[in-house]
Amino acid sequence: MSVQFASVRLITDRIDDAVGFYAEVTGVEPTWATPEFAELRWPGVTLAIAGASTMARLGDHLDPSAGNRSSIIEFQVEDVDAEVARIQRAFPQATWVLPPTTMPWGNRSALLRDPDGTLVNLFSPPAGGRRTPATA
Repeated sequence: MSVQFASVRLITDRIDDAVGFYAEVTGVEPTWATPEFAELRWPGVTLAIAGASTMARLGDHLDPSAGNRSSIIEFQVEDVDAEVARIQRAFPQATWVLPPTTMPWGNRSALLRDPDGTLVNLFSPPAGGRRTPATA
């Protein structure tokens, strides 16, 4: 069996706001497949964002978008403080949950909420603590 991780998909009632938010936070240009579906792509990973109307095809038994508040989207950045300042200029209405803080394990983190309330963590690992890809 061969399984390949494809993407994480966020479901939103505010597709334009969500795509604009993640495009600004990451600096990645979105690719729109339809007015209700866009992707932000990096090598090896995709953040897919879909309008809530796309969920109707799966039935009416599902929780509303962002209903469980059980996810954190994490982005590794070089300078947390600089990114926070940049995002505050671009989104002065952003809801910050944690200002830039050095965590007990050494990461510098700041958390904010996306337009639907999903937590977004911007973090930098301690010096020398960058993750390196596994090698065969």
